[in-house]
Amino acid sequence: MVLPSNALASARLSRLKIATSCENTGKNKVLVVEDSKSIRELLCAYINNLHAIGADSAASLGETKTLLANRAREYFISVVDLNLPDAEQGEIVDLVQSHGIPVIVMTGTVDEKVREAMLRKNVLDYVIKQQATEIEHIAYIVGRMYENRQFKVLVVDDSPSFRHYLAALLENYQYQVLQADNGLEALETLRAHPDIALILTDYNMPRMNGQELIQAVRKDHRREDLAIIGLSDASKTGVSVLMLKCGANDFLSKPFEVEEFYCRVTQNTNMIGYVRRIKEHATRDFLTGLYNRRHLFEVGTHLYNNAKRGNCRIAIGLVDADHFKRINDTHGHDTGDLVLQQIARTLKQTLRGCDVIARFGGEEFVCLIVIKHDEDHLAAFERVRKAVADTRIQAGDETIHITTSIGVSSDLGESLEDMIRLADKAVYRAKKNGRNRVEVATRLDKNSINQLHAD
Repeated sequence: MVLPSNALASARLSRLKIATSCENTGKNKVLVVEDSKSIRELLCAYINNLHAIGADSAASLGETKTLLANRAREYFISVVDLNLPDAEQGEIVDLVQSHGIPVIVMTGTVDEKVREAMLRKNVLDYVIKQQATEIEHIAYIVGRMYENRQFKVLVVDDSPSFRHYLAALLENYQYQVLQADNGLEALETLRAHPDIALILTDYNMPRMNGQELIQAVRKDHRREDLAIIGLSDASKTGVSVLMLKCGANDFLSKPFEVEEFYCRVTQNTNMIGYVRRIKEHATRDFLTGLYNRRHLFEVGTHLYNNAKRGNCRIAIGLVDADHFKRINDTHGHDTGDLVLQQIARTLKQTLRGCDVIARFGGEEFVCLIVIKHDEDHLAAFERVRKAVADTRIQAGDETIHITTSIGVSSDLGESLEDMIRLADKAVYRAKKNGRNRVEVATRLDKNSINQLHAD
């Protein structure tokens, strides 16, 4: 099936927009409908093992009606067998879609007639269930839909009907969709949403055309950070090459097959997702999920330089787990890991999202916070100390009481490293004075740092 005309596209919008947007975060489960017990259980196991997504299953149209009556709001997607013993004509698709749940169809065979029927019903995808590898592929598609909810896609076209049609297709695949009717508006939207992963842009538009938009975007965004798919009438020769040379990752001629559209979009968002995960792994500590030491200095140096110029005020807190060696020696390193993970969770819950929290090494964490007043940092890290002290870790039959010693400095010194050294000296004093306390760096600590520079 090829893309319909603008008029037809507009008329079909109400049927296409069967998927909920990413904002409906309560929908986190999968509905599986399949009369074969072995296939049903295998698919549920794959979904759970690959993505840790919950799955409910039914073997018939009747069982599905019961599930939907009580749990329809929980499902963000469904996988259904096209031909069930009590629904041999694909009635299951209509039933599930009537509850606003997107559908992936499993079928024993596929031909042009079945394909056209699936496209008319606006199913997300259809898969031939001939072997176990295909069942695993269905689980992959489910996981892909789940991950799509984190991606923002910008559709740029001056035709409202065509723009809304593309948006509906993308929303079916669970993407967060933004729209603009020309290049200038698209740039404004991109500035407001710098985490956009993909732009779909037409070539012919007023004020700023697709080529000019691509060139403007590429001044600040590389291909591996933001993908662009160009769109244009197939009759206009040379446009595809022009848009690709200007910085587009891909190109689609209009009209296009819906399956090809989804394939191109998925390939490009997959690529962006891979790059994002690589960058995430390069900046995160594997055990705690906090930033690592390298990222702390990269981001922290920018904040420090801003503070030096008087644009903001910052403070450093060095958080050190008390008696950590004893915990490892007594209860084992697995328990020690749980302690570090609990401290990390508490830091993220207690401090603000804009604060930089990193695992510095071993049982030490560095927190760089922006403050307004002189005493703000002391109050912030006192909250951290108390929050950690209120937590417990279960090690077998024994409950472990966690505490931390925290050193704090708001003195900028000569560098970010100086601030961390000052906080470290305050940690030493907190340990000496009984642990489970916050100590602020003193003038004596600063003098010792200055002496270190002199030596």
